[in-house]
Amino acid sequence: MTQPNAPITQDVHTIPRKLPEGGKINLVGLTRAQMSEALIAAGTPEKQAKMRVGQVWQWIYHWGVRDFAAMTNLAKDYRAMLAEQFEITLPEIVTKQVSEDGTRKYLLRIAGGHEVEAVYIPEETRGTLCISSQVGCTLTCSFCHTGTQKLVRNLTAGEIVGQVMVARDDLGEWPEKNSPKNETRLVSNVVLMGMGEPLYNFDNVRDAMQVVMDNEGLTLSRRRITLSTSGVVPEIAKTAEEIGCLLAVSFHATTDEVRDRLVPINKRWNIETLLNTLREYPRLSNSERITFEYVMLKGVNDSDEDARRLVKLIKGIPAKINLIPFNEWPGAPYERSDWQRIESFADIIYKAGYASPIRTPRGEDIMAACGQLKSATERSRKSRAEIAAEAGL
Repeated sequence: MTQPNAPITQDVHTIPRKLPEGGKINLVGLTRAQMSEALIAAGTPEKQAKMRVGQVWQWIYHWGVRDFAAMTNLAKDYRAMLAEQFEITLPEIVTKQVSEDGTRKYLLRIAGGHEVEAVYIPEETRGTLCISSQVGCTLTCSFCHTGTQKLVRNLTAGEIVGQVMVARDDLGEWPEKNSPKNETRLVSNVVLMGMGEPLYNFDNVRDAMQVVMDNEGLTLSRRRITLSTSGVVPEIAKTAEEIGCLLAVSFHATTDEVRDRLVPINKRWNIETLLNTLREYPRLSNSERITFEYVMLKGVNDSDEDARRLVKLIKGIPAKINLIPFNEWPGAPYERSDWQRIESFADIIYKAGYASPIRTPRGEDIMAACGQLKSATERSRKSRAEIAAEAGL
């Protein structure tokens, strides 16, 4: 469990951008300023750095090019220098599963042989990519499958951006030269709701989102990116100031007693402290509401009394409440609330003046639904341990 007095900064290893023993620097995930610094260090004259960054940036993030030799508006000797000192490397797809409803789940291998999952959810008017920010998670939320996996390390900015690029690769979304401009976006929205707590990896998440939001590359607007936090209070205001995306809060309970059990970080920053911080959120307005995520657990947090208490708690905060039917996983200690109970809960919230959409479970048949993500390596390791225990080894 997360200890109430644990430090905010997690002591986890993040793979450096420059590999040991003279390895190449991966350009994916570098901000413009960082890329400029790297190119200057590699011999690019300072007066040319801004132009060179713009050229390389467009090749990587607009055209999706991975081969420096194909960057034809750069001189051959400059392309050779880039190939010698830099690389354009993405996470490797280990497996891809496609659900009956069209949801795609990617198991991705990153540096060190670790694995994370990302999920693409196609809808009629948009396509949402759910990405991870850590290998595993430190929060041990009791209803979340990822929470049963130990935290291994933070993802680098390149590994976070790389998830977006891998999805665009798989969907064939990169534009082709001389083809008519197509404004349709398959990956139109990004949610940081995968494995890990984004605000425990703040710097890398911030840098990655700067790359994703840049208007000359992947060009996703800040209002099409949502960051979900379990309530890392000291980092919440910084999210508005340094990232600027929409905010979602993994809330799930209306009393500290229940939230301590469901979301153990509540022992450090309780409901009152969290809500007071949200009331002061710099970007808070009717047009930029906070989303409260609330997983519906049978007999735990789904009573009419809980619904009325939730409305009182968030009074004065421009918000909507996403009700999430619990997505069960093997060995889960909870059950999904009955549909009638969920609708009754939603009706109380709606009549109080808050939007209360019930999230349709997606990708359940491939364990891609909310709260189900966990690396295949960890699953197999767990199953081997269980087998050994059963055999008395």
